[in-house]
Amino acid sequence: MKLQERIEAAIQAATGEAFGPGERRGAGGGCIHDAFLLGDGRRRYFVKINDATAAAMFETEADALTELARCGALRVPRPITHGEHQGQAFLVLEYVDLSGRGDRSSYRRLGEGLAHLHQATASQHGWHRDNFIGSTLQPNGWWSDWVDFFREQRLRHQLRLAVDSGAGSRLRDRGERLAERLGGLFAGYTPLPSLLHGDLWGGNAGFSADGTPVIYDPATYYGDRETDLAMSELFGGFPEPFHTGYDEVWPRDSGYPVRRDLYQLYHVLNHFNLFGGMYRSQAQRLIDRLLAELN
Repeated sequence: MKLQERIEAAIQAATGEAFGPGERRGAGGGCIHDAFLLGDGRRRYFVKINDATAAAMFETEADALTELARCGALRVPRPITHGEHQGQAFLVLEYVDLSGRGDRSSYRRLGEGLAHLHQATASQHGWHRDNFIGSTLQPNGWWSDWVDFFREQRLRHQLRLAVDSGAGSRLRDRGERLAERLGGLFAGYTPLPSLLHGDLWGGNAGFSADGTPVIYDPATYYGDRETDLAMSELFGGFPEPFHTGYDEVWPRDSGYPVRRDLYQLYHVLNHFNLFGGMYRSQAQRLIDRLLAELN
């Protein structure tokens, strides 16, 4: 059996409806996986494939999309099925037409929807399983204290990877100094464990033809809502109506601008660990700025 036949059989088993033979068309899938559209004239699906080592990534992505969809605050592609076949892994998602360009009203709705997503909370920070940020393992577990969680499962985790990637002693030492003093950035601020997208930059959000916001490719867990807001300002960011819409539902805390540097540091370190290059100097600047706040 060929991979496409295996995927068609998995779709049929998951939906309980006959599917195929399917017609395959190319689609953008990001820098990690290959992707295509698969349709049989009646239904279409978005399919990601990679070698079998990506099976855990696909499984956790499906789990995260289910968690986000359950909240109902923003539209997400519904996971259909996932599996492996002859050394390859696959993930099948509901096809969502993302032909909308996104106007001011659409971005405002995206901000409002994100604030409502963040109002879904858990009793602790973290998640019931580890997952991935890009292709990097993202450790979770459940933690009662946000600062402890972020120090160990986010900052120190990325710092260890950065050292292994050749970041050098200065970044390691100053990063560890920041980790030890992290609590100083949270004076008078105790974040709720909010449901997070986890990787919300401009490339992981879009709009359907009628302007409905859609989010995808999550790295979901429960934690400080400001982590999503900080990521939304990296790599080009979202336009002002997005932030206006968010603040109308749940205004940002006055200390957010400082903690934004901390939360962006996590993603910049991850980009250094994935891609190297200029991200090391950007991470060093963020660490220096945060340490200056703590002096």
